[in-house]
Amino acid sequence: MIRARQQDRAWADEAIRRINAENNRSADTHLYSVPIPEHWGVQLYLKDESTHRTGSLKHRLARSLFLFGLVNGWICEGTTIVEASSGSTAVSEAYFAQLLGLPFIAVMARTTSREKIALIEKFGGSCLLVDHASEVYAAAAELARRTNGHYMDQFTYAERATDWRGNNNIAESIFGQLALEEHPIPSWIVVGAGTGGTSATIGRYLRYHRHNTQLAVVDPENSAFYPGWLESRGAAAGGLPSDTPETAAPARGTAVAGGGQPSRIEGIGRARLEPSFVPAVIDHMITVPDGASVAAMRHLHDYAGLQAGPSTGTNLWGVWQLIAEMMAEGCRGSVVSLICDGADRYAGNYYNPDWLQTQGLDPAPHEETLRQFFASGTWPS
Repeated sequence: MIRARQQDRAWADEAIRRINAENNRSADTHLYSVPIPEHWGVQLYLKDESTHRTGSLKHRLARSLFLFGLVNGWICEGTTIVEASSGSTAVSEAYFAQLLGLPFIAVMARTTSREKIALIEKFGGSCLLVDHASEVYAAAAELARRTNGHYMDQFTYAERATDWRGNNNIAESIFGQLALEEHPIPSWIVVGAGTGGTSATIGRYLRYHRHNTQLAVVDPENSAFYPGWLESRGAAAGGLPSDTPETAAPARGTAVAGGGQPSRIEGIGRARLEPSFVPAVIDHMITVPDGASVAAMRHLHDYAGLQAGPSTGTNLWGVWQLIAEMMAEGCRGSVVSLICDGADRYAGNYYNPDWLQTQGLDPAPHEETLRQFFASGTWPS
């Protein structure tokens, strides 16, 4: 028994060494300065998470989740890794599972892009497709039980697997890269929420380091996050301390008003409040029409020569509104957001006019909004 435990510990030690070595070989992601009119008085920076080895922001999350599972003793030699994912997290987890020689199965909706499924399979993983996004949780848990595997459960563990104090998290990286800029402490950081882990990490980091930076979270149509955030603010206004469970996570794990339908923007928006979503650390939320996400995604390429997926477009729709608000108030400063993943994963859907039409996604009116904004510097009412 003692020898078997020593063997398990030796395997976990080697697994952690491999993951840390992979991180040590990896350079940080670029923080691009996006050229906008100088007289606006605002600088925009986009942190390009698509340059990770697995092509998205979720590379950081997958690394953290594997380390979390290893140090907790949940992942051992031969453990089948199972995840519920809309694609990008599964791609990154398949990569780390392959690095450790572990089998990996992703449970995802049939609507997930073929490009993402191909990437999962490229890294040695396999996919179990379900008819509706709401089915992924139970199907993943059952699959892990049947295979005696480990359900990674990104939606529960994302906010606790990453050290929000520092330790090379994305917030620490952003502030390090801004150190020599005109406005090294940004006025706003703008991100979307899929698990809620990124917003939780950044929001906690801002408060821990006492930065005068506000966190804005953008949310697509039909997502439960915005209504849940509003509910939490109402509870706080009624006298509950902002860090109580009632405000930090209202009805987490259940659908709320405004949710219930799967998001049409892959990677962000959920039909229920996920356990990793921490509304109390969010200063502002912006709801974004799905057609506007596509319009802003396309505009980024035309305007700055940067190609990205639709969740980046969601970020940018919020970014432009906040910049317009800063200019209207005469505020100077900087705004930071993320390029969540690249355009190559979406050639068959969000960059395909025929697919957009079948989904009822029309970016044209929103492209006109962006045209008016860049012509006038004010956000059309």
